[in-house]
Amino acid sequence: MTQVLVSPLFVGRADEMATLRQALEDAVAGRPRMVLVDGEAGVGKSRTVQELASVARSYGALVAVGRCVETGGEEIPFAAPLEALRWVLRSTSGASEPEGGAALVDVARELSGTALAGRALLPPGAEGASGGSDGAARLFELTVQSIHRVSVERPLLLVLEDLQWADASTRQLLLHLFKSLDTGHLMIVGTYRSDDLHGRHPLSPFLAEATRLRDLIPVQLLPLKREDVSAQMAAILGAKPHPAEVDRVFERSEGNAFFVEELVHACRNGLQGKLRDSLSQLLLARLHVLPDAAQEVVRIAAVSGGDMSHNLLRKVAQLADQELLAAVRLTVDCQLLQPTPDGAGYEFRHSLVREAAHAEVLPGERILWSRRCAEALENEPTLVQPEEYRARLAGYWSGAQVPARAFHAYVAAAACARSRYAHVEQLRLLGHAIEQWHQIPSDTRRSLRLPRDPLTDRTPLPTGADGFVYADLLADAAAAARLSGERERAMALCKEAIALPEDHIDPLRRAWFWVERSQVAHELGTGDGRRELERAEEVVHAQSPSPVQAEILARTAAWGARHQPGPGSRDDVERAIAYARDVGDYPRELDGRVTRAWLLAGTERFTDSVVELQDVLQRAQEAGFIAVVGRACIMLPSVLEGMGRSREAVAAAEEGARLCRSLGLANAEARVHCNRAVSLFSLGLWRESVYAVSEAERLGRSPKALGVVAALRAGMASAIGDLDESARQLSAARLTFGDHYPQPQLMIPLAGVAVHLAAQAGRMAEARSELAGALSRGLPPGTERYSLGLLFAGAQAEANVPAAGAGPEREHAVSVIREHTIAIPPRVQVWQAYRLMIEAELALVTGEPGSEAWEEAMQALIGLERPFELAIARSRWAARALAVHTPPQDVEPILSQAWQTARSLGARLLRDDIALLARRTGIVLAAGDVHDEPVMPVEASSAGHPALSALLQRLTARETEVLELVARGYSNGRIAAALYVSTKTVSAHVSRILAKLRVKSRTEAAAIVNGLGLEGAE
Repeated sequence: MTQVLVSPLFVGRADEMATLRQALEDAVAGRPRMVLVDGEAGVGKSRTVQELASVARSYGALVAVGRCVETGGEEIPFAAPLEALRWVLRSTSGASEPEGGAALVDVARELSGTALAGRALLPPGAEGASGGSDGAARLFELTVQSIHRVSVERPLLLVLEDLQWADASTRQLLLHLFKSLDTGHLMIVGTYRSDDLHGRHPLSPFLAEATRLRDLIPVQLLPLKREDVSAQMAAILGAKPHPAEVDRVFERSEGNAFFVEELVHACRNGLQGKLRDSLSQLLLARLHVLPDAAQEVVRIAAVSGGDMSHNLLRKVAQLADQELLAAVRLTVDCQLLQPTPDGAGYEFRHSLVREAAHAEVLPGERILWSRRCAEALENEPTLVQPEEYRARLAGYWSGAQVPARAFHAYVAAAACARSRYAHVEQLRLLGHAIEQWHQIPSDTRRSLRLPRDPLTDRTPLPTGADGFVYADLLADAAAAARLSGERERAMALCKEAIALPEDHIDPLRRAWFWVERSQVAHELGTGDGRRELERAEEVVHAQSPSPVQAEILARTAAWGARHQPGPGSRDDVERAIAYARDVGDYPRELDGRVTRAWLLAGTERFTDSVVELQDVLQRAQEAGFIAVVGRACIMLPSVLEGMGRSREAVAAAEEGARLCRSLGLANAEARVHCNRAVSLFSLGLWRESVYAVSEAERLGRSPKALGVVAALRAGMASAIGDLDESARQLSAARLTFGDHYPQPQLMIPLAGVAVHLAAQAGRMAEARSELAGALSRGLPPGTERYSLGLLFAGAQAEANVPAAGAGPEREHAVSVIREHTIAIPPRVQVWQAYRLMIEAELALVTGEPGSEAWEEAMQALIGLERPFELAIARSRWAARALAVHTPPQDVEPILSQAWQTARSLGARLLRDDIALLARRTGIVLAAGDVHDEPVMPVEASSAGHPALSALLQRLTARETEVLELVARGYSNGRIAAALYVSTKTVSAHVSRILAKLRVKSRTEAAAIVNGLGLEGAE
């Protein structure tokens, strides 16, 4: 008869369960919660989660559990999330399928690598011309969307256990879920062993980033107290234990629930002498009393890694059926093994049991059983889950010490990981393949071949060229290293391959390594990649046309478009498009057309660029070239904004964001939101613009995307008048871009902000130096809107310098500004308006009256939907008109219009300048003092903005009060006095408000409330 080993009563954990219950109730109410439960091995994490699952089911929630399993180093990408998704699908089979059920099936196929056998969620050609860098991001985003759709209809508790064994892809996906899910009836719980962690443990970076999330709830399980141990023992024994026995067990177990169970078992079976043994010795004592066949079953299961199907166990143990069943029955009765949830095999009751058993396996046993596992899987792959097959087969052949077969299996497993965008696991598997390669005799190597991999455009290689196979192996590893973020390793692999002798690497492959090295150098910030592209061109110069040459030409053209836009770049891109068309590389042809459209925007054919982008976008969608779709979605609103068509740009950006979201292109969607923010800001919709930037930051994954976010915030804060915040964001953007993002469209706007900040602080030498530096780098075609903004900042800075402080530097600056302004053709109305504004400012510098120039600028701006610029022009005209003694009553209407615009926008500096001018000249702008203006209530500010409303609803009543006072410009001290709380409490409230609204500063929080009608901190 099986003895009770596990307590039927859940003991202790009252405080921890209260925290978990509250989080669950929040999730059921529609406020998603993320929880990390940690504790030492055996302390009761799984039992606590089981108790939580029971509570969740009582609330009608779906419960999905995935376990990360220690597999001896052969991590299986997404194993735990896949298991959890299968729980959901099993739970809903035969019932009404939740809204996201079909999408969840597709996601499960992608995660398992079986999409090609069914309906592919991400088309095989999705990588297009841009490689696989967005694949994981797309898959993660689509997973988020599917889980969200399921949790909207029914509460969902998603549990991932034993994260200390999680593969890198699972960790990345979980972190993405933590950051992305803010609506739905969802609770995510992860558990991990705290005693397994050390400074270099793979989970440590995940925990460091996760614990910085303000909404994350940490739950630490400490050892049980003595009274809890007593209650646990009583439940196991069915009677109250003697206090002395409780003392002995509590002292020896130190409150570890699993150890308590083993000690009680030892005492009950007359093994009191074992109480001083270690836990592993206790477990082995139970193993050693079993018959030989049962002990062998346990050790085979330990070697197999994770769970083991009954059929696989039968093939490896090679016992008669009845003998095997009897042996398995004993292991289950002794509670060493237990049936798997799907009923198809067996797993260890606790990972500590497996660890103890695995330590007992002899080398010869490990080799024999590993070989049997490998042979059984090769003959019958369905013995394991499809996503596990290749990785487990590779591990078994490696354990069997058969390097040639292990090499093939590792390469196949790496290709499978690649198809699932699990680049970290792909790199690790390829590292094992390289190790096996060096153990294979040279004669055997000559017969080895690698399958074609579309990522590296590998072409068939000459027979018998074993060195070529190694070069291709390095190519796969270099690509995987770059895509997984290990750029230093990618660079080392590229250098190793390029250094191979000529008879060991195909010329096209060597050229490919130079292209890859260019990309890695750019991402590392060790160069701009141009030199490497030139070396690649030298290598393929005499080669026959190939996709590799098309890629080199396309990369060179894209480099020129980013760094040196102009006629030369246009020639390069035309050549790249023609070459791609000749070799039949349709994705790269379309990608080249996106680059061409960007370059056309800076020419007389600028209207053609919009038509080209719209055509490419349609064709790329039809062909399933997702990377090209993302680029076109980014470019189209940017080109429209450059032409002054801001409303069209907003519409294009909204559609582009929707399209990118549906395809899971998080980085591309972030860039689209950045472009949308620019156009909204131009239209005077500053609150919506701030929110768009916050969305971009939430979605952005690449350094470049986050650098663009910081650059936009720097410009916005500068216009608002929050100069300290502008300076912080300027520094952040420049730090992110470094020295190797010298792209004019990035650098020129930052230089304009720097000029404005320096001038406002009275540092004219610095302002002129910033301007001169930017101009020395050139204002190439396609950057007109950025260049005009920079030149206006310079002209405004010079105009604001008192005449007494003028000197030769000023004359030179005016001359340079005018020269560069004249060089920009007025092809677009907005450009012409900016030219007039610049000339009007320079007229003031040169002593001309200036009012006529400003009147002309005003007229040019009317009807262009540029309220901020129009308010500037009106205020500057008013100042010049009053300076030449125009009657104040004639100036008042224009100045009042500028005043109302500045107030509604929240342009603090402009508003204050207008207020000062009005006071000096006796003009009455409005009743009341500026600091007494009513603030828009939080509820009203979110009207018509559903996403914003959802964020504001997350605030407590007290946080709402604090936010309204922040919007009035109150300091923390003044808020504390108004609400009768401490300054420290206010500071804590403000921190939570910023996190919940997903903004970085008080300025942005106030902007969301008031439409940026900020009233200035007092």
